[in-house]
Amino acid sequence: MIRTAVDSSVLLDIFAADPTFGEASLRALEQCSRDGVLIACEVVWAELRPRFPSDDALLQAAAALDLQFDSMSQEAALLAGRVWQKYRRTGGRRERMIPDFLIAAHALEQADRLCTRDRGFCRRYFTKLALLQPMPA
Repeated sequence: MIRTAVDSSVLLDIFAADPTFGEASLRALEQCSRDGVLIACEVVWAELRPRFPSDDALLQAAAALDLQFDSMSQEAALLAGRVWQKYRRTGGRRERMIPDFLIAAHALEQADRLCTRDRGFCRRYFTKLALLQPMPA
């Protein structure tokens, strides 16, 4: 069974019915769900919450996708901090914030792959992370 971590960008495509990526993101998650389990760490849940009128509305939307909460391990959090530190030391600007690093580190440590639209960043800083990118038809 494949554990797919899901990035906020993919979920927002679906929940906001993004005209470019909404359908592609939904198809990608449906495939990932058939392959195994969909998970998201606390950072993703926190990023999604403002888009919903209530906690229950978010929980219902997540349940409709069979998305499970998966708490980040200490190892994943420390990895995110190390990689972000490297990013900043090599001239990285604050355009990339620590939540991006936390989501990617969680996926690397606790899942088999990450479903995201943010391939350039993840490929550069998390080279061993398997990525699945929704592609519009």
